[in-house]
Amino acid sequence: MIEERLVNIETKISFQEDLIEELNKVVYQQQQKLSQLEAVCKSLTRHIQSLAEAGGESKAVTEMPPHY
Repeated sequence: MIEERLVNIETKISFQEDLIEELNKVVYQQQQKLSQLEAVCKSLTRHIQSLAEAGGESKAVTEMPPHY
């Protein structure tokens, strides 16, 4: 009886360890992807700011749409 309980506990612990390892891998991959997306956002922000400084944005904002 006690040996059976120990085997069950060991089995559960083994499954939990495997699950934790898989979850750690997923979290790591998500962090990598998040870092990539942050880099893209920063790059796009710099690009938009450079366009705004060049005057391209102010013209587009003040123009009337073609259907008027």
